[in-house]
Amino acid sequence: MNADNLRAGSARSEAEELLAASADWDLPPSRHLLRKDILMHQIDHDHRPSDEPSAAPSRRRLPRLALALPATSLAVAGALIVTFSSGDHTSAPTAGSTTSAPTRVNTAHVTLDRIAAAAKKTEATPVEEGQFVYVQRLVRENKGAFGGPVKLGAVHKEEIWMAQKAGPVTTTGWLRSSGKDAVMPGQLGPITSTASVRPGLWYPTYAWLASLPTDPDALLDLLYTQTMVEKDDSKDEAVFRNIGELLRSVIMPPETASALYRAVATIPGITWIPDAVDAAGRHGIGITHEDAGSATRTVLIFDEDTLAYIGSQAYFVHDEARGTTSDALFSIDAVMERGVVDRHGKVPAKTAD
Repeated sequence: MNADNLRAGSARSEAEELLAASADWDLPPSRHLLRKDILMHQIDHDHRPSDEPSAAPSRRRLPRLALALPATSLAVAGALIVTFSSGDHTSAPTAGSTTSAPTRVNTAHVTLDRIAAAAKKTEATPVEEGQFVYVQRLVRENKGAFGGPVKLGAVHKEEIWMAQKAGPVTTTGWLRSSGKDAVMPGQLGPITSTASVRPGLWYPTYAWLASLPTDPDALLDLLYTQTMVEKDDSKDEAVFRNIGELLRSVIMPPETASALYRAVATIPGITWIPDAVDAAGRHGIGITHEDAGSATRTVLIFDEDTLAYIGSQAYFVHDEARGTTSDALFSIDAVMERGVVDRHGKVPAKTAD
């Protein structure tokens, strides 16, 4: 069993143990090995390792928060759209790497190609300008002090109503949390911006998503153009993070979703994880992004059978220089329901039953 299989298995073993643990815990140092045949079964024999080394992503000194909307209200919007930068256990392949790293990347390409094909076959759910996209998620987040041990809070429910007006608008949606450790439990509050915004990456309406190019290269170029990057941040990582935010917050036209997944496959450092677990305990296929300079990494999780997006994980990456020997799961969620409603505060019929 090689080191790549060991790294791929970490997301599954740690997530399962952490979900079963109390809210105050430390990650165990042990890791479970995955069977080699799981990996080999997923690798398409037509996708052979490339001889070309992958470009090393830009290094970053410290983890940074990224807001999916500019100047949002921290009390409400923070729970919806604050995500963390993504990386992985190892750096991107270099000229001296063995063929194992490119093979893992190619496996991600094969998986994303399957996900794109499945997305293209899904039934379209158009959303009108006066309606709202409803998304219900289960969320478990770090409640520990900054710089201290990770302490996951209890699993709680978040309901989001994303507005669809053409804009410009200052209220882009509404949020309600419920359950232990929820932010303002039971209260329905607006997601606001101090500056007016129009539909785009920071306010992704269905109409805007439907207007995007369906050529993967053109779509990725547009996302790179609209993605803001802080000094010394990785552009690849920032784009991957924003794509993940789209997946967890919108209803997307099938053609756009298919193009998006094919675009993701061309981002340097994309890696496949054979088994990842969301906040609802569902097992799925994971896609993550490697960045040698990142202190955190994100895993996007897809259903093993339908290949639909179901949730995500976020980890603090192990760093021996800081005395940590294993990755620490600090946030995990699961998308439980999506739908279209005519006003905020209302839920789809099948959700209400």
